[in-house]
Amino acid sequence: MKIEELREIPGLGVPGPVVVAVLDGVGLGRGDGGDAVAQASTPNLDRLAARTLLTTRLAAHGRAVGMPSDSDMGNSEVGHNALGAGRIFDQGAKLVSEAIGSGRMFEGSLWKEMVARCVSTRKPLHLIGLLSDGNVHSHIDHLIAMVVRADAEGVGELFVHVLLDGRDVPKTSAEIYIDQLEIVLRPIDAKPDRCYRIASGGGRMGTTMDRYEADWSIVEKGWRTHVLGLGRPFRSACEAIDAFRAEEPGIVDQDLPAFVITENDRPVGTIDDGASVIAFNFRGDRMLELVRAFEETDFSEFDCVRVPDVLFGGMMQYDGDTDRPRRFLVAPPEIERTLGELLCERGIGQVACSETQKFGHVTYFWNGNRSGAFDAQLEQYIEIPSYDPPFDARPEMRAPEIAEMVLREVAAGDHRFLRLNFANGDMVGHTGDFAATVKAVEAVDLALGALVPPILAARGALIVTADHGNADDMVEIDKKTGQLLFDEEGRLVAKTSHSLNPVPFHVVLNPQDAPFFELTSVESPGLGNVAATAALLLGFDPPKGYLPSLLRRRGGA
Repeated sequence: MKIEELREIPGLGVPGPVVVAVLDGVGLGRGDGGDAVAQASTPNLDRLAARTLLTTRLAAHGRAVGMPSDSDMGNSEVGHNALGAGRIFDQGAKLVSEAIGSGRMFEGSLWKEMVARCVSTRKPLHLIGLLSDGNVHSHIDHLIAMVVRADAEGVGELFVHVLLDGRDVPKTSAEIYIDQLEIVLRPIDAKPDRCYRIASGGGRMGTTMDRYEADWSIVEKGWRTHVLGLGRPFRSACEAIDAFRAEEPGIVDQDLPAFVITENDRPVGTIDDGASVIAFNFRGDRMLELVRAFEETDFSEFDCVRVPDVLFGGMMQYDGDTDRPRRFLVAPPEIERTLGELLCERGIGQVACSETQKFGHVTYFWNGNRSGAFDAQLEQYIEIPSYDPPFDARPEMRAPEIAEMVLREVAAGDHRFLRLNFANGDMVGHTGDFAATVKAVEAVDLALGALVPPILAARGALIVTADHGNADDMVEIDKKTGQLLFDEEGRLVAKTSHSLNPVPFHVVLNPQDAPFFELTSVESPGLGNVAATAALLLGFDPPKGYLPSLLRRRGGA
């Protein structure tokens, strides 16, 4: 790469720092009773929306962020990839679907080696991942394709360890996906030389799928459940779910306890020496810790009791810098020349700040799925520890501290480009608690308001946007009427997944600078246009190949 990739143009940008504030999960909804953003008191966001000159809306889902189709929700991973890279790359869901559809994945060396090992040693193939069609972390179609192919290629034993969603899909929909999987497993299992079963499971927020090392006990629980077969026993996954719901009415899928399927008082599918194991999520942030437990020889985050000698792989490589996992079925997108990397080449100091739940998004995902800094002398990554869940218990989360930390860095004047993420709209939105989500959005609005005066006083620019929607779409919609959906008892049916709504885009400038900028007429603007916009405000001609800036200097500069 050459320094000319980011060409400075005198007088193009603003003299002060450029700050990008990502309001995670705060989209632009219908404005009805299911829209927690509209129901919240947001005087600061309202003022920004009223300033129509430097305000628009951005696509943050579907093909605009590299997903297979426009019916696919955006998510924090692909959203931050697009924000940081300034271009759109085919993402995990699309890459895996294409690799399966073409047969390329099954012709790869890892799949062939796993099948050959299972057939020759008569050891099982284990599949661990999120069971849903949310297409954010995984897709049930990918799992079923592997099950069917394994049977066709002679794998005698296959066990699925299911993590239940209720977050990227309706909150109590686990039985739907269990049934879809069992319809495939049962006829195979009925063959005389086959044993194809669900072996264990649990809700994703308490079993296995921790991220950013927020709570290793979640991964330990998953290890004990999937690997050791230690947990509450049931004859089937549906029996476990029914029991948990009877014991705790109102519990949602993501919070269901861990369970183990047993037969004759023994777990049907522990993970033992000689087995093959695939983590079938294509998104990596909630699989990386499990990968470490399987692959690190000096792993010490919890007592594994035993670590089986297995052939382990992931659906994709989740972290290219640390080579985790070492083996994988589908190659991830190669994202290079991110804005952060190019700014480092030009010697521009940068800050990335968020709380633990979204820290990896403004660092790892923003940097094109790259761990660590490009230049530790120029970059400062600030992680503020998240409070323990449930997040609806403290809907303000760490928004005040994030704003305070960013303003401290603005005042210090050591960094020209700063990015931050307020996690509230997404993390609280996923709980389905509408009242708490309203409070979460209000906390974000308050923190955002604190950012504006100091940034403008420094003659800087504040870019406000979101990576996807969530809080803006908190109630299921009746597909026939298009109205909010009520259950049999007359209560609104909560929705906990991301939305397909656009997200806001506002640029806030000092009155001395604002008259010199105007919106461009970009067709179908999306998150991928933000990086070039930030580069322009920093005084650089946007890099070659980036999607165009959403702003331009008046007079054509």
